[in-house]
Amino acid sequence: MASSKLQLPADDSVLLLVTHSNLSTFAADIRVSKQTTVEALKDKLWRKTGTAVASMRLQLRDDTGANIADLDDDAATLAAYAPYNGYRIHVVDLDPSSLTSGGWLEDTSLVDKYKISDEAYDKLGTNFRKFKEKMAPKSSTSSEDNKQQSEKQMEELCSKIKVGDRCEVEPGAKRGIVKFVGRAETLGRGFWVGVQYDEPLGKHDGMVKGVRFFECPQGHGAIVRPDKVKVGDFPERDPFEEEEI
Repeated sequence: MASSKLQLPADDSVLLLVTHSNLSTFAADIRVSKQTTVEALKDKLWRKTGTAVASMRLQLRDDTGANIADLDDDAATLAAYAPYNGYRIHVVDLDPSSLTSGGWLEDTSLVDKYKISDEAYDKLGTNFRKFKEKMAPKSSTSSEDNKQQSEKQMEELCSKIKVGDRCEVEPGAKRGIVKFVGRAETLGRGFWVGVQYDEPLGKHDGMVKGVRFFECPQGHGAIVRPDKVKVGDFPERDPFEEEEI
């Protein structure tokens, strides 16, 4: 009996970016079936953003940010709005008393903070200021030692990573193939690993700050520290085997 996934059309799923009207720093990538209803999509986004389904309006925007359509028919499927990979679902929270409103989830300046005078702080038997003064003579030496130790660890990690290896990169468990291993002084001290992601989840095509480290399709390239890379048997994901909404 043939696998059910082979009966699905090749373009049944789409990779979308999610943003939020009240959360300027929030962004997430989701892969979703085009057969998902708007109502089911809202239910999933409620869990991700905290905006109640009843207070949620969804907008479909293209990769330039232009609004394509309001997803105002809960019974309609995404296919009815013809989304493409890289398009954005923008969540508009209509509830003025929502937990996401007013910046409370992002602006720490809105939170009342405990304050203590310098005089009272100095009278404490133990405090961080005294500890810092005590450790100051040792800190410069230990800092340089830590840098050297860290670089040695990175070099050891790189020795186990080879160009052509399949890999998985954190955060996000993004999969791809290793395209570069070594030092890249234009990016910073120490060792780096260049990766070509299977999906367009990167930032470039292998060229960074005018230096060509490797070649790959635009938007598939990334260069990260070796401790973020795990090599092994990481085949390309089948989008129809991933959790869909």
